[in-house]
Amino acid sequence: MATLTRASVAGAATIGTLAERNVPTGTVEMSVGDIRSALQATPPQRAPAVALLADGRLAGLVAIEAILAAPDEVRAATLMDPDPPRALPDTDPEVAAWQVVDGLEHTVAVEDAEGRFLGLVPPHALLAVLAAEHEEDLSRLGGSLHDTSEARIASRESIGRRLRHRLPWLIIGLAGAAAAAVFVGGYKEDLSRDVVLAFFLPGIVYMADAVGTQTETLIIRGLSVGVPIREVVRREAATGLMIGAALAALAFPFVLWGWGEPDIALAVALSLLAACGCASVIAMGLPAILRRAGVDPAFGSGPLATVIQDLLSIVLYLWIATTIV
Repeated sequence: MATLTRASVAGAATIGTLAERNVPTGTVEMSVGDIRSALQATPPQRAPAVALLADGRLAGLVAIEAILAAPDEVRAATLMDPDPPRALPDTDPEVAAWQVVDGLEHTVAVEDAEGRFLGLVPPHALLAVLAAEHEEDLSRLGGSLHDTSEARIASRESIGRRLRHRLPWLIIGLAGAAAAAVFVGGYKEDLSRDVVLAFFLPGIVYMADAVGTQTETLIIRGLSVGVPIREVVRREAATGLMIGAALAALAFPFVLWGWGEPDIALAVALSLLAACGCASVIAMGLPAILRRAGVDPAFGSGPLATVIQDLLSIVLYLWIATTIV
């Protein structure tokens, strides 16, 4: 197998392409001494573990350090992990990498559809997979780039290309800010009568953005490891409402104590509940809508969701506040 580089790992479409075939193997009947002798006779290129096989199928893995520390007469099978992480050759690399992380393991065994052992993925390859996916997730969350290769190109690209990547979405944000100013201007008389109402508008907008960003991060991470949106939509929507309720419960006594106006305190609390609940739904729904429309959600879901969340938060707060106060 060719030497793995970070570029080759980042470009790998399947975990099978990262599997190292030249790994130490043995049988469940072999002793530790037998395996040590075999390792000395034909040293493998990389050895994250010793694979114990039975009829060509993986029975378990034994860590190299366990082989080095145990007496010669001990059967290797007594030291093995019989249920290590396993993956088919066409498994997504990040899905396999997260199996290893979740199980606190250091490698993943690759097997074919019939269960025949094909090799082990070295730890450095799994680490490179997670590092590359982390860069890609950050690029997608920013809404300006699609994948890791584009993120690396962007760090060295010209000013003109930088502007083309970022400016269109910022123009949309500017249009949203103008729309928000026009809308707030329509409530000028209400805000003039009770200027305290304006004090809480930035905070409500910020909290909705923060909740939406958390949801976007969870959704993007879930998609990257093969979890579809439909599996998390109910729990995440409920979580958004519960977060809104918790923030409302904290904000009501604070506003009441600080300003002594129960109607304003109630308006702020209800607005937080509604804005945070809506923010979670928008953060989940917008990527799905863009994808269905044939638009890559990586390019615009972040900035566009922020614009929509800001406008909706302002609308909800001013409507609730002018209705109650």
